[in-house]
Amino acid sequence: MKLWQKENTVTSEKIERFTVGRDREMDLHLAEYDVLGNLAHAKMLETIGLLTSEDLVALEQELKLIHSQIQQGEFLIEEGVEDVHSQVELQLTRKLGDTGKKIHSGRSRNDQVLVDMKLYTRARLFEVVQATEKLFDVLVSRSEEHKNDLLPGYTHLQIAMPSSFGLWFGAYAEGLIDDVIQLNAAYRLANRNPLGSGAGYGSSFPLKRTLTTELLGFEGMHHNVVYAQMSRGRTEQAALTAIASLAATVSRLAMDVCLYNSQNFSFIVLPDDLTTGSSIMPHKKNPDVAELLRAKTNRMKALPMEVTMVLSNLPSGYHRDMQLLKEILMPAFDEILDCLDIAAFMLENMKVKQNLLDDAKYDLLFSVERVNELVINGVPFRDAYRQVGAEIGDGSYTAPRELKHTHEGSIGNLQTAEIQQRMKQEIAAFGYDKVTAALKKLLQNG
Repeated sequence: MKLWQKENTVTSEKIERFTVGRDREMDLHLAEYDVLGNLAHAKMLETIGLLTSEDLVALEQELKLIHSQIQQGEFLIEEGVEDVHSQVELQLTRKLGDTGKKIHSGRSRNDQVLVDMKLYTRARLFEVVQATEKLFDVLVSRSEEHKNDLLPGYTHLQIAMPSSFGLWFGAYAEGLIDDVIQLNAAYRLANRNPLGSGAGYGSSFPLKRTLTTELLGFEGMHHNVVYAQMSRGRTEQAALTAIASLAATVSRLAMDVCLYNSQNFSFIVLPDDLTTGSSIMPHKKNPDVAELLRAKTNRMKALPMEVTMVLSNLPSGYHRDMQLLKEILMPAFDEILDCLDIAAFMLENMKVKQNLLDDAKYDLLFSVERVNELVINGVPFRDAYRQVGAEIGDGSYTAPRELKHTHEGSIGNLQTAEIQQRMKQEIAAFGYDKVTAALKKLLQNG
């Protein structure tokens, strides 16, 4: 029987197929977290007398066995079993009889799903943070490696002023810090305990929600039981908004690579093993990796709106509509992690062309340097600006190619150490060590 099923009730097979949908497939991702939630809930039930100490020991032993099955890839949701929660309880009941049936006391499937989703989202968000840090490290390394290699800077896709590969790589590195800040905001929403909210209206049992909060390593709990249920959807939307922001950064980087790799720009070279060919043009070496990276990350920008549409016009309380959020959120984590990995690999192997600005076609990039040269010699800026414009017009302009950029964040002072320190601080702000320690203790000592 399903967790919600009564005696002598049968749901149409057609309706069951429609309502369950892809839930069994998605729920396999939640199995580990369902076990963790069960361990914490069982420990709490024992402290309020709804489980004996013997019950707790038996449940902990079986739950840890199930956890091992999950880690070894041996856990399955059996045919006819509706979801992961039913499967775990079924296995407990098979082994422990009535003791297995006791574990659902003081709990609804609603808050069981919620705690699983919170734990899952929290863990996956930190995975994304770690992958982002790896991409960040590649960008910083390449920024320092090529800090003296100049690059044309553009506004309106017209040459503007001198830039450098150091600035270009470093700009995307610092951009990732802002993405990590948004990931942290989503992480904090996921890091609140909904367990004990039941169907959204609490329980007459004297549940110890502070205890389960501590056992699961949450930052705190959702205090109001109605809001605990209302947080579903909001947490997923925040996570996907952060992923969309990160995707936008990677998408823009991918577009630059496509542009800079083209023959008309020819600033970088992708090695042969990172490109594909043409079926008709023998000379072609296409940057398919960057193009697909651009497309995949662009598609991710739409995900927060999908959640918005699912949640549109829903009143308070739980609604089955929210089941579909798993199908939006879970694949997004896999997709962004794959994109971050490929982006880092591409950047590590990309070759930078040197001495680009020696070409006479870039002479006008140095017009501002010429204006500043005059200003330093006492000419008012507006007069210097007009003078250089006249020089360009009559052909007497000579590009002053010696750069003297020294201020913070400029070509000659990339502030790499400061950017690295900021990223370090933002990642430390997650406090994931506390989560790791709590869950390790729960699995060891249950």
